[in-house]
Amino acid sequence: MRVLRYLARRTMATDDSNCKLESFVTYNKKILGAGLNYMDIIKSRNLPIPEEPILFLKPPTSLIQEGQNIIIPKVFSKVAHEVELACVIGKRCRNVSKGSAMQFVGGYCLALDMTAQCSLQVARSKGLPWSLGKGFDTSTPVSRLFTPDEVQDPHKLKLWLKVNGNIRQTGNTGDMIFKIPDIIEYASKHMTLEPYDIILTGTPGGADPVAPGDIISCGMGDLVEMKFEVKAE
Repeated sequence: MRVLRYLARRTMATDDSNCKLESFVTYNKKILGAGLNYMDIIKSRNLPIPEEPILFLKPPTSLIQEGQNIIIPKVFSKVAHEVELACVIGKRCRNVSKGSAMQFVGGYCLALDMTAQCSLQVARSKGLPWSLGKGFDTSTPVSRLFTPDEVQDPHKLKLWLKVNGNIRQTGNTGDMIFKIPDIIEYASKHMTLEPYDIILTGTPGGADPVAPGDIISCGMGDLVEMKFEVKAE
């Protein structure tokens, strides 16, 4: 019986014709994040503008939705919020062009890319992967799915985030260095993108640490607001 349930789940998660994107959290198999993708961050850190998207992977076990808490692992001393637009892949694709990339987007969501800055600082200084600081359980809170029809222009959305009612981040997706088609084109040259895959498009400046007991609220245009409580492991 377990084998049959696994095979049924596996089939639904890979067959485009049976794709039920509103269940993207349940059937997600990989999350791609774009780092350093807003110009204000590049300027504030006096960094060179990336020539190509900087991508990292997060596991599906990092996903949560409203009603669940963000849990800071014991091993981390400094975890920060990053509010982002995310797109959800609707059709399997590989080696797609920038001009055709948007036809593979099945929808969008608001996301948080919770980041252990203490871990990333060490990883960056040593040229190591970002996986541990980005992929911990509960590090990717997301909203419900919004269809492409509900999002008139994904590159003209206001993003904001508050902690305990105080504004921390504001930005606009129009300020992304690499737009969604750029990221999909680049990512699909290196790996197959499948239905339910999530692409986090980066965060504007103002990402600061949070502490247990904090309440994070964030929003995306007039589409959605969501709220999460931060707790210690």
